[in-house]
Amino acid sequence: MNRTELIEAISADTGLSQKQSDAALSALVYEITSGVRSGNPVRITGFGSFKLRQRPARQGRNPQTGAPVKVKASKAIGFTPGVRLRADLNSRSAPVKPAVLAQAVSAKAVSKGAAPAKAVSKGASPAKAAPAKTAPAKTAAKKAVRSR
Repeated sequence: MNRTELIEAISADTGLSQKQSDAALSALVYEITSGVRSGNPVRITGFGSFKLRQRPARQGRNPQTGAPVKVKASKAIGFTPGVRLRADLNSRSAPVKPAVLAQAVSAKAVSKGAAPAKAVSKGASPAKAAPAKTAPAKTAAKKAVRSR
């Protein structure tokens, strides 16, 4: 999902216009960036925390020539997922949509005069997920050679 798709999803879930969704996303990114840059961790309960990570100067190697190269000290951002995010990622079921978003979507549908969602009969079976894709043998062989 890229930024445009994320803005469209936020707009669809919240009932905000795409301009408002873009402004909200920009504000979130700005606040996380400025908070972490100042050295304060940014914690979003249930989602995770963003922290500043200091990388010390080190000796590296040019991969083409093998010559030693000095790598300067730098700053990076670290993300640690929250308990709820980890649970959602490791769950076999789809994540539960927050009540606030579900209400916004249903209110939006009612205001547009949309028909209510159809009920699923008890005898209907849920749609099966597509089987997981597997890497072609050639790609898997390349990865095996690289890892040696």
